[in-house]
Formats: sequence, C-alpha cells, structure tokens
Amino acid sequence: HPIHLHGYDFYIVGAGFGNYNAQTDPHKFNLVDPPMRNTVNVPVNGWAAIRFVADNPGAWVMHCHLDVHITWGLAMVFVVNNGPDALLSLQSPPRDLPLC
Repeated sequence: HPIHLHGYDFYIVGAGFGNYNAQTDPHKFNLVDPPMRNTVNVPVNGWAAIRFVADNPGAWVMHCHLDVHITWGLAMVFVVNNGPDALLSLQSPPRDLPLC
C-alpha cells in the first residue's frame, strides 16, 4: 500500500512483514540516515514506522494512494494544534470573511 501524508515529509525508519513487535522491531529501525519521503510503501500484511515533527497546524489527510482502498478505510486525518508561537499557529480568519 502506498500510504501518503499531506502537509509533511517524514522519515521512514522501519518496515516489516507480519504484526509489529514492540519488543524486537524498534531495534531494527534506521535512525542514522532514514529516507525522507511523503509516501511510504507498507508491505502487504505488514507495517511501516515513520517519524516526523508535527509542526504544521491544520487537518492533514493520510491515505492509501490506491483509491479503492480509501473506501475500505485506509484513510485518516491528523489534527495538528497550534504551536507555542505565531509562526507555528494558524491565523484567525479575517473578521469580514463572508459566511456560507
């Protein structure tokens, strides 16, 4: 499954077949020079581990790029809240913005 995340690039630190094992799989992670992408190929019946800093406020979709798989539930939305300062926060809409 080509899983794509909007709004971010991320590091692919690991992937594998079968169920993820929290005791053994993290020892195999590449934390030295992992590839940076916005799409990761998740193996069939497998898993992938990604790493990114959620510093872009908003609602960001993560989904399978095979459209039929979206209807099967392979899509989700990350909601990233405002950060500690103006540069990491969404601005309020203008007061005169027309309403629907």
